[in-house]
Amino acid sequence: MATLDDIVSLLDRELRIKEVPDYPGALNGLQMHGRQDVKRIAVAVDASLPVVKKAVESGADLLIVHHGMFWSGARRVTGATYEKFKIAMDAGLAIYSAHIPLDIHPVVGNNARLVSAIGLEQVEPFFEWKGILLGLRGRFEGALDQLVERVGEVLGGVPHVCSAGSREAGLVGVITGGAGSEVAAVRDSGIDTFLTGEGPHWSYTEAEERGMNLIYAGHYLTETGGVKALAELLAETFTLETGFIDHPSGL
Repeated sequence: MATLDDIVSLLDRELRIKEVPDYPGALNGLQMHGRQDVKRIAVAVDASLPVVKKAVESGADLLIVHHGMFWSGARRVTGATYEKFKIAMDAGLAIYSAHIPLDIHPVVGNNARLVSAIGLEQVEPFFEWKGILLGLRGRFEGALDQLVERVGEVLGGVPHVCSAGSREAGLVGVITGGAGSEVAAVRDSGIDTFLTGEGPHWSYTEAEERGMNLIYAGHYLTETGGVKALAELLAETFTLETGFIDHPSGL
């Protein structure tokens, strides 16, 4: 049996929680304490009320998410927020969150898992943000249509595509989640095809005007790989039961 302290220590160290920069609302690391003895771990993309309910129903002692509970900043603990906190605390459910640290991890990260799954070659980090390299880029040997088909197969969705660049996918930049607002900077870095989750409306026309292919594969769908990989790592390290809670946002 593993302890919560052991698991948190491993995650903090492996993901470099204290070193990797992030947005203020991320609050990476242990967000809610729970029981020390951990037998089952649930993982999910978001720490939403429905997910917390499902985690408790599954018998989980620890919930690990990519998007934590405090994105909107300080708020009153009333309504759904109160219900979520009370359900977790009454059940002794601990909650741990890892945002950018999980995006950029070279093995279990969202970017790394997606790049590996779609078969990019000559992969290297790219796109500087707050002193770190936020994404990965690599070559795809094939047409844009083939890459789009592959992405759809891997993620189980239908990507939205701006095919304003070359017919060949070429040099592909991958930043999972909501990096669409970085279209101009990504294009300036030499990327032929940009694969991300979602972006603002104007990002499509920006890509079109700059002659770059843009693939929006879904914020949620592009960020399921990291938490699943963490579950595999923890199951092997501590001999624990794990489970993925699928609660898509549709975005």
